[in-house]
Amino acid sequence: MGKHCVLTRGRNRLTAFVLPVLVMAALLWGDAGSLAAKDAGEFYKGKQISLIVGYGPGGGYDVYGRLLARHIGRHVPGQPGVVVQNMPGAGSLVATNYLYRIAPKDGSVIGIFARNMPLVGLLGTKQNVQFDPTRFTWLGSSSSLANDAYVLLVRKTAAVNTIAELRRVGAPTLVIGSTAEGASSDAMPNVMRELLGFNIKAIGGYTDSGQLFLAIERGEIDGRTVGLSAVRSNKPDWLKPDGPMKVIIAFGRDTRLKDYPDVPIARELAKGDRERRLIEAIEVPYKLSRPFAAPPGVPPERAKALQNAFVKVHQDRQFLQEAEKAGLDISPVFAAEVLELIGKVAATPPDLLRSIEKLIGGR
Repeated sequence: MGKHCVLTRGRNRLTAFVLPVLVMAALLWGDAGSLAAKDAGEFYKGKQISLIVGYGPGGGYDVYGRLLARHIGRHVPGQPGVVVQNMPGAGSLVATNYLYRIAPKDGSVIGIFARNMPLVGLLGTKQNVQFDPTRFTWLGSSSSLANDAYVLLVRKTAAVNTIAELRRVGAPTLVIGSTAEGASSDAMPNVMRELLGFNIKAIGGYTDSGQLFLAIERGEIDGRTVGLSAVRSNKPDWLKPDGPMKVIIAFGRDTRLKDYPDVPIARELAKGDRERRLIEAIEVPYKLSRPFAAPPGVPPERAKALQNAFVKVHQDRQFLQEAEKAGLDISPVFAAEVLELIGKVAATPPDLLRSIEKLIGGR
């Protein structure tokens, strides 16, 4: 009993000492947070944030970028305006390099680029990769493909438009369009050919999604790989039962899409266990389906302001209503989880990374 009283008195004395310290620390932390927000507000007031889109107008990345630009400004201290600047080239590598090396590092520029740029950066597949994906000031991703997928979309009138035909020896080659080496639209045909056994060929050189859509309409190509949400927002009639296109296979998911229960996911069709493991590793970046970042070295208070604004905008009713109307998947991933996912890619066994590098580079 006496020991219990001594312990109780000890806890009371400790509480009497610690509680005021904790309260003071909380007040000081709150003051520091308020000062940081005030500093960020003073910087952004009356200014304009540039949002760089790594593709041309009309594609999925452009749609997500413009949606964010219309709403995020009111959640940044000082409520700056936000303007979109399209910077297509090399599957968004031009924009990614610009954001990392050239763009002002004062918090006045943010950007969206291809989902697999972090993987390309870690691999160093292309000689002109000029960025370290771990050093960007990450904001997050608007979509983790929770209700979306990266799909192979093919014209119903194409000579080959089923999985069985794509695998049949002697069948015609399916010709699809792509942007640039290392971009999703170029890497996935290699995956389908090497890991799934599809007879498929990708024609490169298209600068952006709009050109690829147009090439399909002209009959230049049989189809393309594309985010399903991009088709829903740009060509919704294509996905109707009587529309001209059909979805053949879905990437970036571990379950089939609810709206497309008959469409298999890529890992279901893998030729063997190693191929399935490779597909799973390649699909990790698809959790960052629409990634947004600022350059490295943004002052901490402005970086925090942008990251907080990114969280808040994905809870904004106007933003969510507009996204739903456009058929966009909003299943956000925020800054800390982005770095975790990049770390997961970096931890891929070396032998698999070498195989992934060959697939992405087409070698």
